[in-house]
Parts: sequence; C-alpha cells; structure tokens
Amino acid sequence: MRIHFIAVGGSAMHNLAIALHLKGYLVTGSDDNIFEPSKSRLDKYGLLPEKFGWFPSKISSDLDFVILGMHAKADNPELLESKIKNIKILSYPEFIYEMSKDKTRVVIGGSHGKTSITAMILHVLNSNNKDVDYMVGAQLEGFETMVHLTDQNDFILLEGDEYLSSPIDRRPKFHLYQPNIALLSGISWDHINVFPTNENYINQFEMFLDTIVQGGVLVYNKLDKEVEKITLRCEKSIRKLEYSIPEHFIKDGKTFLITDEGDIPLNIFGDHNLSNLAGAKLICQLMGVHDEEFYSSIISFKGADKRLETILEMKDRLIFKDFAHSPSKVEATTKALKKQFQERKLIALLELHTFSSLNENFINQYRDTLNSADLAILYYDPNAVLKKGLSEINHQEIINAFNDKNLKVFSDNIKLEEFLLNQSFANSNLLFMSSGNYASIDLAFLINQIRISE
Repeated sequence: MRIHFIAVGGSAMHNLAIALHLKGYLVTGSDDNIFEPSKSRLDKYGLLPEKFGWFPSKISSDLDFVILGMHAKADNPELLESKIKNIKILSYPEFIYEMSKDKTRVVIGGSHGKTSITAMILHVLNSNNKDVDYMVGAQLEGFETMVHLTDQNDFILLEGDEYLSSPIDRRPKFHLYQPNIALLSGISWDHINVFPTNENYINQFEMFLDTIVQGGVLVYNKLDKEVEKITLRCEKSIRKLEYSIPEHFIKDGKTFLITDEGDIPLNIFGDHNLSNLAGAKLICQLMGVHDEEFYSSIISFKGADKRLETILEMKDRLIFKDFAHSPSKVEATTKALKKQFQERKLIALLELHTFSSLNENFINQYRDTLNSADLAILYYDPNAVLKKGLSEINHQEIINAFNDKNLKVFSDNIKLEEFLLNQSFANSNLLFMSSGNYASIDLAFLINQIRISE
C-alpha cells in the first residue's frame, strides 16, 4: 500500500507515518517546515522529505491514500492535486478508524487527563505483556512510537482529541472512532477559535457519547458536573460506570493508595492524577487486567511526558514542567503540588501561549486558577498575540482576569529570567506550565543556577 502524508511533521502525523512504515507500507510525506523531535525521528526511518515545501509532483496516480494533517491549508497544492487525480483523502482519525473498524475500540476523551489516562493504561498493559494497538498524544517511556497498528491485536486504545480532524473535515477527531468502550474524564471549555461558546463545546462531548456503539460501555468521572450531567442525559443503550478519587494518604511527600492489596506507593500525585488512575483502572478491567496486576504495575508509572515531569530533584527543592495550559489544568496542577508539599513555598510560572489563553474573551476563565501558588508568575509573548491576530492585552488586564493583585506578569523573557534568578529556592518548588517553549528560557542554565544557589 502506498500512502502520502500532507503535513507529515505534526506530532500525531509523523508517528502514524512511522507506524505505517514499520508495518511495511510505502510512505512519503511533505511539509513546509518540520521541527524537533519530529525531524530527527522521521530522518531515523528515512521518511524526512528531501526538501521542505509542497510539491504536486509527489501526488502520483498509484497512491492508495493521502492522509491530510490539520497544519495544511484547504488550498494546499498537493491536496488540490489529490482531488484532481481522485485519490482517496483521509484525515488521520479517519484512517485510524479504517485500520481499526474490526477491532474493539477504546477511546479516552475529555478536556483534561486523556493523555495521562491513556499513558497509564498502556503502561499497565505493557507491564502485563498484553499487546494492543494504540494512538496516544505524548511520547511514553518504553514505547518507540505514539502510534502502533497491527493486523492481529483485538484491542486498539485511542486518545480521543476534540480538536478538528483536518482543514476539509471540521468534525472533532473523537467523533470518528465509534468506540466500543469510552471514557470521559472532564469537560472545561477550550479551543475558543473552533468552539466559540461553552455550550457549543459541551455539545461536542454529547455528540461523542452518541457515537458509542449500541451495547458499549462508558466510564465517566462522576466528580465533574458537566460530565455527570451529559452522561445521565444520554439515552444511548450503553452501560455506564462511574469513578472518582480513590482512597489514599500522603506521607513525607509521597502518595499511597489504600487498597485490598495493601498500601500502594505511587510516583504520581494530585487529586487529578488519582482520579485519572481510577478511570484507567476501570478501563484496564474491561480489557482483562485483574486488580492485583493493575496495582503491581501502576507503582512504576512515572507519568506521561511533560505531565508534572521532575527536571530537578534536591533535598530542599524540586522543579517540575507541565503541559498545563487550559484553566482547569492550571488549577489542578498547582493545587496538586501545594497539597503534596504543604511545607514548601510554591513558585508557579504559567506561559499563556494558545489562541484561547491569549484571547481577551476567554482569559477570564483563568480566574483564581493560580491561587494555590505562594508566588504566581505569568508570561506571554506580545508577538504571539499579534501573530494569532488577537487584540493586544496588557499586564493589568491579565492581573484582573486572574483575580490576583500579587500576580507577577512579564512580556519580556530576559526580564523574567532575571527575576527567577533573583529568587531564593530554599525549601521551594518551582513549576513551569506551558504548551509552548517555556518562554524560550534556557532551562538547563536556569536549573544549574538553582542547583548551586543557597
């Protein structure tokens, strides 16, 4: 089978390209630019385009499929050539469904937590030598690719993203998978550029529940009011299983689960992660994993990439980086760190980077989200605001939106770095939260300076 990827450099796209290459397909791709780690990973498998750009000549009549990425535009020259030659064009979620329509599809959805839950499930299955196909949104320790497709595996585990499928397919990705088993972790308005109102956003999750096959199973977080509301309202003929935060305790900065198997020490912490764990456990049960197998495996789970990832650990200080960027994620992450280390000062730095977070019509959603921090710092790049075509925002507007008169706001990363280097980090934890590049700060240099400071 011959497949060409338009916008092959995307996170999911390049992983799918590698997965199909490993499956023995003839894979080619194009993109106008490709960044790390996609660039090195494509190069490793001989899939990196020789030249960046769009080349209609790559669209040959013998292609079986063209897979179209969200980064491409509707007038992309290769896309137009594909239409002229009547080649079947699919978004990657459409293609994933085509490859898995005869399998049991397990889809993990929600505004937050879906990557962590998917990662937990995969970790447990892998630890117990249970082979499944999968697609997950973060690089995981012990897994070469984020996408794995076979002909023989009975299950496929999919992270269900609510963002759009492609420039010519405006359906949310998770509407396309038709799950036999689904999980819904939480709903918190996001992607304002696509879903202009909270009601419109919630409706996408109601539609997701309607895509569950008749007789399927929905695992849902009963602590999330919106999730519970749409679950109880759903009239589909499906089985509904609820989960919440399991019994646990914290001792000396470490979280322990209270179970019938005894007290289980964890490498993760925070109510949001414990809730994620409870959801993952139910899904694992539905996939044939016994309780004792789950508990013995989850002990070694350290979290998905950039999800409360420890980047410096010393006796009296820790530094974490986290992908948190939406209001619900920011609040959950800062609360988790403060609860876990109550005796330490928490310095929390958030970078506003996404279209939603920089939008003056959305920023009020961040009200009180950084209140758990002892020192709250915010950074945004004015150039990013302009590039996204948004109205300028000023420091006072941000302070008002966050409802925190002590919030330190920076729009100059050099001044931000100077401010950080002047802080005392004794008996403190520093948390970086960003879906971008952490304010372009040289984290290695900063970490070293904090390491040697008193």
